[in-house]
Amino acid sequence: MTPDYLNMLDEELVERFRQPETREKAYSHIVKRHQERLYWHIRRMVVHHEDTNDVLQNVFVKVWKGLDNFRGESSLFTWLYRIATNETYTYLEKMKKRRALSISDHESHIGNLIKAEKGFDYNKLEWKLQLAIQSLPEKQKIVFNLRYYDEMPYDKMSEVLDTSVGALKASYHFAVKKVEEFLKNELNHDKNS
Repeated sequence: MTPDYLNMLDEELVERFRQPETREKAYSHIVKRHQERLYWHIRRMVVHHEDTNDVLQNVFVKVWKGLDNFRGESSLFTWLYRIATNETYTYLEKMKKRRALSISDHESHIGNLIKAEKGFDYNKLEWKLQLAIQSLPEKQKIVFNLRYYDEMPYDKMSEVLDTSVGALKASYHFAVKKVEEFLKNELNHDKNS
């Protein structure tokens, strides 16, 4: 009887990964199960589709190399998000250095990437929200995205980011205030134009 990989728990897939004869099939199912959520987690930070795919590919290379050492102290999902977050930070830092950009230049560059996206319409609130989120400092941006889009509980976020729940709540609070202020300013600007 062929094992039903689709209905296996992550823990079972990890065990199958550790067995040479089922390694590739188990890995393939881990990728299929988690790639879309990880893609969007990365994309919200990186913005550009091709760059997101590059980061995601690096994530799954690290997963392949590190899965044998996964100790299960957190869920596989949390471990994957931690790797994706770290790879995203690494990518963004390399991008800043490569372009020798200041933080404001980097934010402007990311804003330009958003504006270059297919279907961009500055009059639509969801695009203004994206610009508002991209104006946040990196830590606040990731906390905002995890909480707002992924609806991740603070305790899970704490595991992913290795930050206290209290600090995450404060970071999210400040991020929300900055996003609200950005949107309020943009709406006022639109009224006066």
